[in-house]
Amino acid sequence: MRLKSAIWVAAYIRRCHVENVHAVVRRRGSEEAGAVFVKINRLDGTADLYGPAPQSVFEEAHPSDRAFSPALRKQPAPEAEVDAYLARQAKFDSDLWVIEVEERTGRHRLDQVVP
Repeated sequence: MRLKSAIWVAAYIRRCHVENVHAVVRRRGSEEAGAVFVKINRLDGTADLYGPAPQSVFEEAHPSDRAFSPALRKQPAPEAEVDAYLARQAKFDSDLWVIEVEERTGRHRLDQVVP
């Protein structure tokens, strides 16, 4: 059984804060099962974006895991491009979560990222 999105988001933000990294919820989604996107703001006008990995990944991983993949082909991308992508996703899925992390180096702190 997978953790509820709200619990996963709270734990991820706590993990960032423990490491003295600023992270906030920019958009609150469904408490139960909303998709989670993580925006890594590099503080130079660019950002990386990670979203839910495709279902094909779960053939290899446990279905209860949360796996992420880069949401854009080119990372880092201009921050405006990342925000536009998130706005399009929100129109498609109103239950999604967006977490923004301020990290100049681009470190994402996600346990499982697949290409």
